[in-house]
Amino acid sequence: MRAPRRVARAGVAAALSLVLLAGCGGDEEAADGTVTLDFLSLAWQSESVAAYKSLVDAWNAANPDVRVRYVQGSWDNVHDQLLTSFMGGEAPDIIHNDASDLTDFANGGYLADLTDLLPEELRADIPRRSWDTTTYEGGVYGVPFLQEPRVLIANTRLLAEAGVRTPTADRPWTWGEFEEVAARLTRDTDGDGDTDTYGVAWSMKEPVSQSVNLSLSTGGRIFHREDGENVIRYDAADSTVAELVHRQVNEDGTAPDSGLGMSGSDTLPGFFADRYALLPLNFSFRQQVAQQAPDGFEWSVLPMPVGEGSEGAAQGVAPQTLSVAEDAEDRRAAAEFVAFLARPENAVELALGDWMLPTGETALADPSLDTAEHGWRTGVELTAHLRPSPVLGVRGYPEWKDKIATPAFQEYYRGALSLDELRQRLTDDGNRVLDRYQR
Repeated sequence: MRAPRRVARAGVAAALSLVLLAGCGGDEEAADGTVTLDFLSLAWQSESVAAYKSLVDAWNAANPDVRVRYVQGSWDNVHDQLLTSFMGGEAPDIIHNDASDLTDFANGGYLADLTDLLPEELRADIPRRSWDTTTYEGGVYGVPFLQEPRVLIANTRLLAEAGVRTPTADRPWTWGEFEEVAARLTRDTDGDGDTDTYGVAWSMKEPVSQSVNLSLSTGGRIFHREDGENVIRYDAADSTVAELVHRQVNEDGTAPDSGLGMSGSDTLPGFFADRYALLPLNFSFRQQVAQQAPDGFEWSVLPMPVGEGSEGAAQGVAPQTLSVAEDAEDRRAAAEFVAFLARPENAVELALGDWMLPTGETALADPSLDTAEHGWRTGVELTAHLRPSPVLGVRGYPEWKDKIATPAFQEYYRGALSLDELRQRLTDDGNRVLDRYQR
């Protein structure tokens, strides 16, 4: 890893990262030896913010010599804001982020290697597949503590009326069955020739993450390691799910083209109005469904469809993470606070606040998560199939995603780009991007 870059640009950092750095002044050591560490939290839901603040208060009450100061951040543009704060020497000591954002910071020398700073019980409780999401070149640059599978949110009544089989984690739909079910759920109820209910709505305002992560279920990866370098390929296994989405929108008419420009939240009003029977969404969207659903509306949480073979239920994931800045003066104390947040009882509290799932095996076995209400049990059962997203550890991925993959997938899904053209854009243009980061 390269050494940290300590550029004297504090004025620029303050100007560009005012919101992020409000309250951040770096480490402070009082005359009596008390250390104050800044903790950047990206929690945004009221339940989640309250949970983090409560744990900070509990830590401070038990650790008078190492005070933690809660700093509220935002997921919006956090990468650029953090980069500016690192370069300006104003980074928070403890950083809440997600695994897909760690690669550049780890390679730049901005994050501390936690390998020798974490308690063994924490290392043992979180599965290797989760640690793989934050491990780069032999170092561990974050604790993966919260995760979420992608699931189907279903209108229970519409499924019952169509007489389709309800899938379970033990017996999910195959992708082929899913296409058949979507066709049965698609209806012109008044006979006027217009579709009143679509089987599924694919929200593709941000198409890249789900297009990559769901490709694992059909044996795809898109990102590969060849001769020590990252290479993009987009073969049949990689494109199977994307081709299905394209068919449903452009050929079968079982998914509306209007969904392609929507976020997950945008699809909820139509879902509640019986416009869409199924919504592929991240697990945490259950909170919005629970809070916004009309009285008497029946919904359920189903597993995503699966491909063939032993890994057919696999999907990629980039967990939320807790990291320590390389420049933190007391990295060991910061790592102890990270371990405190990741304790099983605390991880459960944070997971419930965010409607996500903990990564640790002990926390996943907590009775509060073993309930059918709101699909919690289904989510827990699916965690065994979560794998590190293929994008993790790929330098240049953010540029590929923003400049090449997002517009290419959007054009393909709405029928403006052929599959061959999509393959060429993702691979030819994409590998040129990755090559610049590997020179």
